[in-house]
Amino acid sequence: MKLLHIAALAASLPVFSITGNFVKDFNHPYVGLVVFYDQNGAFLHRCSGALLTSKVFLTAGHCTDGATSARVYFQQDAGANYNPATQQDPVSGYPDTCATGTATVCTTASLLHNYGFNNFAGFPNTRDAGLVILDNPIFPAKYGKLANAASLDKLAKQRGNQDLTFTASGYGLSLVNPVHFVSFRERLMASSQLVNLGSALTDGFNLQSTGNPGNGKGGTCSGDSGGPVFYGPAQSNTIVAVTSFGLNSNCRGVDFSYRTDTSAVIAWILATVPPAEAALIQFAAID
Repeated sequence: MKLLHIAALAASLPVFSITGNFVKDFNHPYVGLVVFYDQNGAFLHRCSGALLTSKVFLTAGHCTDGATSARVYFQQDAGANYNPATQQDPVSGYPDTCATGTATVCTTASLLHNYGFNNFAGFPNTRDAGLVILDNPIFPAKYGKLANAASLDKLAKQRGNQDLTFTASGYGLSLVNPVHFVSFRERLMASSQLVNLGSALTDGFNLQSTGNPGNGKGGTCSGDSGGPVFYGPAQSNTIVAVTSFGLNSNCRGVDFSYRTDTSAVIAWILATVPPAEAALIQFAAID
């Protein structure tokens, strides 16, 4: 299996995000832009993710893999003022600092966890889930909820899957082709539809959804890694998966996200985070 893009890229490469028919995402203030650093504090890559509590931030395992620290920005336009000359956003401080006056929407993290991601070994169970424990709490108006265990299983054999809507949220590029890319560095969201849950590429571990087909739909690309995939329309806050990978270097075609509604992933999350935080994580049923 050749995976032509995963959604976290190093500083030397363009970083991508929600594509297609996207809109600015003001519905999910707990979705953040996370920057990862190595042991020397050097920038590694950026991803997306979502707060489950004031300190527990859910992302992808291939984002936390190899990193030793992180910083998370929750501004909708966290990097929109990025200056290529200075390589920094003077308003938010992205990607190196939390700018003065942004303590309520930006913080560092020195504790990272990886569910066992190992460069997509064991595919299709890539174990592509990660956790970032914030050094200081962030208090948005609401938090993401995890879908109850096995919530998506009933959809695997249900007729009319093509009518089931999911919403992805993330930061970064919104247009990419071999010679051109556009990055807004803002939190954007787009809807997609279920393709399947039981193929050789999914097999109960991944969610396959439409990518960037037009007709009112959008998709994900590199930089959206770890961003939440919500069950339902834009107003939903029920997370069923995190953006994981795609098969096309230009981010066309179908998208794949790693399911977070499995009993094993939920058990890992609850066992990994501090007990006081585990007690605060909310769950939701899907229709």
